[in-house]
Amino acid sequence: MEHFKTIAIFQYPAEYAVLQLLFDQEGIRYVFQNETMISVFPFYSNAIGGIRLQVHIDDISQAEQIMSDFNNPSNLKIV
Repeated sequence: MEHFKTIAIFQYPAEYAVLQLLFDQEGIRYVFQNETMISVFPFYSNAIGGIRLQVHIDDISQAEQIMSDFNNPSNLKIV
């Protein structure tokens, strides 16, 4: 995992479900560390430092742009 860098930390898997789909669509290489442990023992999240989103160093700028666009509420449209 030497070519991956942590760019975000989440408490629970539900917090990044949509983000995971967006990364898959763009072909971004990523790994969620501690995901399985917290899925089995959700109360361990704080104890082990949460779920770490690690992205390949070549994809970091694109991943951060996707996260920025996703967190911007002006992208939401009422249909």
